[in-house]
Amino acid sequence: MDQAALPGGVNWFDTARGYGHGEPERALTASLRAVGVRLGEVLILTKWLPVGRRSAGIARTIGDRIGALQGYPVDPYQIHQPWGLSSVQCEMREMPQLLRAAKIWSIGVSDFSARQMSRAAAARRVELAADQGQINLLNRNVEGHGVLDTARKRGVTLMAYPPLQAGILTGRFRDDPVLRRAPLLRGSLFGRSYDLDRSRPLVRELGRIADAYGVSRAQVGRNWLINCYGAPVPRSRVSPQRTRLR
Repeated sequence: MDQAALPGGVNWFDTARGYGHGEPERALTASLRAVGVRLGEVLILTKWLPVGRRSAGIARTIGDRIGALQGYPVDPYQIHQPWGLSSVQCEMREMPQLLRAAKIWSIGVSDFSARQMSRAAAARRVELAADQGQINLLNRNVEGHGVLDTARKRGVTLMAYPPLQAGILTGRFRDDPVLRRAPLLRGSLFGRSYDLDRSRPLVRELGRIADAYGVSRAQVGRNWLINCYGAPVPRSRVSPQRTRLR
């Protein structure tokens, strides 16, 4: 981390209990502490997974997330998916209590539809900070499904994943025939083999733009996300300003 991410300007990290039962959270914060990153110098978002659980578990398990982050603030704390045993409204009744208790710094959701986002934002006058969803140049469903319009109306920041469609938009699979047979393209939700064919004209155009400006295709793709949607990408640089419930 001290040799790549932080010197490269990265100050925002995306993790969750669902990514290994807390081990990634502990590994991340141990690395940050080892290289002298002080509290408040980076943002770390983590998530509560609602699948098979009720909203009461949000408050009951927040101590586990705080412990795994080893003192680094939770900002934002997200509902990992919209599919749980409790309604969105019930979940949003729990989240502001954590905010008022200063256990988290902002509230977010992930993969919420326009309707689910509206319900979340309207419940108990919650100030919803972010909705993290699939957005990239090969996946622009947020435009047609109302998510983009709802986010702008509600003042909700959209966070993009996977910003480069698992590397397809960088052209590395097109440029290297060996990678076309990689397990990533056989089994990944985000990097499917048919994307290579339909992305070919787009990847060529990204390469043309990249060459004109002396940058990489990845930089062009990320720049589009940030400037067209205002969608920051976790593991990038964002403002460290934190939002609180009004």
